[in-house]
Amino acid sequence: MNTAIKTSQKRLDTNLEPVLRKVLKEAEKEHRELQQMFELMGWGDLPDELKMEIKEDVAAMVDELQGQYSSCDEHVARRRRSVVHWVESFRDGICSLQTAIDALHIKKL
Repeated sequence: MNTAIKTSQKRLDTNLEPVLRKVLKEAEKEHRELQQMFELMGWGDLPDELKMEIKEDVAAMVDELQGQYSSCDEHVARRRRSVVHWVESFRDGICSLQTAIDALHIKKL
């Protein structure tokens, strides 16, 4: 019985290996792309916690800078001003990392 469990577990581990490698490879690619976006904005030195909070905002800003689309929506413009304000406030030492993160956090519905 114990041998059957070990054999089954070994098969499961072997089957998961390619999937885990693929997931790791995709995560590394996403990390490189995110870092490039933050570098483009001049924010490559931000702490990871703040980067994670604003990654969708930065991705949209970069897409727009690259000419992929243009947004005239006042809510988008307000959010972008808020992101820039809190990032620059953190970088200038005006507020703490946690304050910037709290100010930029969007609560999920």
